[in-house]
Amino acid sequence: MEGSDAGWREAPGSGSRLRSLLDRTLLGERSRQYLHAPPPTQPVPPDEPARPARPLPSAGRVPAPRVGFAGDRAAGYAPAGYPGTIEWRPARPPSGHDQLVELLRRELRMPRVLAFANPKGGVHKTTATVLAAATIGSVRGRGVLAWDDNELRGTLGLRAGSARHARTIRHLVADLLEVEAASGLELRQRLDDYLRHASDGSYDVLAGEENPRFAQRLDQHVVRRVLDVLRRTHDVICVDTGNNVESANWRTVVQAADQLVVTTVPREDAAFTADWMLDLLVEMGMEELVANAVTLLSCPTPNRSPLLDELTEYFGRRTRAVVVVPYDPALESGSAIDYTQLSPATRHAWLRAAAVIMEPFLG
Repeated sequence: MEGSDAGWREAPGSGSRLRSLLDRTLLGERSRQYLHAPPPTQPVPPDEPARPARPLPSAGRVPAPRVGFAGDRAAGYAPAGYPGTIEWRPARPPSGHDQLVELLRRELRMPRVLAFANPKGGVHKTTATVLAAATIGSVRGRGVLAWDDNELRGTLGLRAGSARHARTIRHLVADLLEVEAASGLELRQRLDDYLRHASDGSYDVLAGEENPRFAQRLDQHVVRRVLDVLRRTHDVICVDTGNNVESANWRTVVQAADQLVVTTVPREDAAFTADWMLDLLVEMGMEELVANAVTLLSCPTPNRSPLLDELTEYFGRRTRAVVVVPYDPALESGSAIDYTQLSPATRHAWLRAAAVIMEPFLG
């Protein structure tokens, strides 16, 4: 890892295009092969779901759900076979609004952790975490949570959920022993004391702590215990991982994730940092997580970026799928996110994105 970090600091100056930036010694022969390889399949039309743009292990297959069941985890029973090995099955991308909804309503055999990651700030990690939780929750009805695991004053708690109290992850950790000891309805009620809720009740929010000194208490052991509690009460846990790849909480969440979601915007610096992060994860032994990641390209302005097609092609070769989500003026102010205020086109794009993210785990 130290070698990767040093390479990042020594990166040459950026060129006018991402190709000139990525096709450098820093990224090595592997990336030059990606950039100069034959183009992938035809781009996905706007009204069709995204599909993998690069071959995966086992002849273009995606992981099937691990063995388990979606019972009442609050009763204190661990899902059978958890964690388990990944089996491979052919991808069956859905098409059309009704098919996307039907897919997202399928049974989850065990809880899933979705890690939204990119070490660079301003790449819509928080927005993507909230909107993924809101989209999945609006379809499934319950069992979805968004967690702000940013140890440096994350804003997810301010942008999502009703501020019915000021409690954060710090308060939950302080009472974690008592919460862990509960089960069934009592566990749900105890945990609810630390959660905020979306205005329509579609998802819950575990807010981050504003005091930076608290980050020292989010060590590997504590983060795993928090995830274990959340798995007992929720089916889908969307985690905003923050920006510090050196922190114990960032690494623990990524290592525990069932699905990595790479968030970026069509800018060279944001894409370069995302690419560097993927290299880092490969060096850490998480090649499978990287190969099966989904890249979310969020458009921050109404004008189409000239880099969009190039980035779609490039990350289509690095990750399982790439989904482009459009600009929406309702998100521009950076204030509280209200899913119902998004345009129909934006909501449909996030429905497609959520389906692509969740498809490998739905029966």
